[in-house]
Amino acid sequence: MDMINMKSNHGFTLMENTSLAIATIAFGIMAGFFWTYSFNVNYAMQQVDGSTYAQVQSLFNQNVRHSMFFIFFFGGGAFSVIAILFNLKQRQSVSFWMLVLASVIYIVGVIIYTKQVNLPLNYYTESWNITNLPNDWEATRDSWNNANLLRVVTSFMAFLMCVAAFVIRSSRL
Repeated sequence: MDMINMKSNHGFTLMENTSLAIATIAFGIMAGFFWTYSFNVNYAMQQVDGSTYAQVQSLFNQNVRHSMFFIFFFGGGAFSVIAILFNLKQRQSVSFWMLVLASVIYIVGVIIYTKQVNLPLNYYTESWNITNLPNDWEATRDSWNNANLLRVVTSFMAFLMCVAAFVIRSSRL
């Protein structure tokens, strides 16, 4: 029997469930990443002087640019779209539409939002001379922190929706 296309007792194939699981994991990792930054790193960074903030924030921005971050950051969008494609036959199910909504929330609220809001703030911070900070450095820090909180919420919502999709699948709703 074909293991990939074999249906569970609830009517979903191994590939349908596996693709949803991979998207869920990517969303969860990114939600954890953004949460850790907002509720640990940002609290510490609010207690340092401006030149320390500028130097450390620039280092964070530069050092987050590596393959594992990009795999999960963009993977949340890509893996969820792939999961949607694998689950197209399930489009009459509530869990399918939760996956679609999770994908849209993540792509718009994390990937596009990061490009439009966080990256310009990152580039601005990286341009600072740490011995002669701009007058708006604290407002910029606060704007970045607030923008990151939105990424916490949206990535966590996407993660929860995918977890809920699994619960619904197991309940056959």
